This record gives sequence, structure tokens and C-alpha cells, in this order.
Amino acid sequence: MLISNAYAQSAGTTADPMGGFMGLPFIILMFVLMYFMIIRPQQKRTKEHKSLLEALQKGDEVVTQGGIAGKIVDVGDAYVRIEIASNTEILVQKPAIAGVLPKGTLKSV
Repeated sequence: MLISNAYAQSAGTTADPMGGFMGLPFIILMFVLMYFMIIRPQQKRTKEHKSLLEALQKGDEVVTQGGIAGKIVDVGDAYVRIEIASNTEILVQKPAIAGVLPKGTLKSV
């Protein structure tokens, strides 16, 4: 015979003292890191944006997420009317407001 027979070896008995939970601390560490690096900062930004939207008032100079800058003329429950030029007003949803500009910014532009 040219090829010899191959027999499987008997499985060695290795006792796992942790009972298969060696990867558990690593998984817990990954969840903790994800919380502090991703979830918590996003919650903080969402909270800040919500407080910014609640504090909007007539006369504030704002910029939208689309990059349109203007002065608030009217604030409603869900919408804000913004004057972007003299006698030119647009109506945008409150969540579309990206930030409030310092007073006098639009005059300097």
C-alpha cells in the first residue's frame, strides 16, 4: 500500500477553570468603552441642541443646517420664520436650526 491510514487522535482533556467565560470581561469592557466614547457624547449633544431650540426667541440671529443665516422674525411651536434679506422670509422647522450666532454677525457680513 502506498498511502498509510490516518487515524484521529483522542481528544485531550483540558480543564477550563473559568468555565468558558474568558471572553466575558473583554465584551463588558467593549460596551463600557462604547458608552463613554459614542453614546454619552451623542446624548449630551442632543440635550444641548434641544435646549438651544427651546431658548430661541424673536431677534436671534441663527444659521440653519443648510447654511442659511438670518434673523428670527417669529417663533412657533414647530416652525420658525427667518428673515434672510429685507422683505424675504422663509419658514423652517425648529430642528433645522444648527446654531445661534452672536448679535451683530449678520451686519458684519
